[in-house]
Amino acid sequence: MNKAELVAAIAANAEISKKDAEKALAAALDTITETLAAGGRVQIVGFGTFETRKREARKGKNPQTGAEVMIPAAKVPVFKSGKALKENVK
Repeated sequence: MNKAELVAAIAANAEISKKDAEKALAAALDTITETLAAGGRVQIVGFGTFETRKREARKGKNPQTGAEVMIPAAKVPVFKSGKALKENVK
């Protein structure tokens, strides 16, 4: 499912216009992104938790040359699914 299909599904399920569904989806994604960028976490009970984790610096290899390169430390987003979501997907 791509973004357009998701917007259409949200609009149908909530019985709202596609324009309103797109605004709601954009607002939700922007809020999650801003919260994670600030170092926070977003927990949606029954669905899951969005948070960030620190990934340590490590050595890697350039696949074209085989030369070793240092990959810098980074803060990466992580999603952990909730119990209800896991059970519904089974």
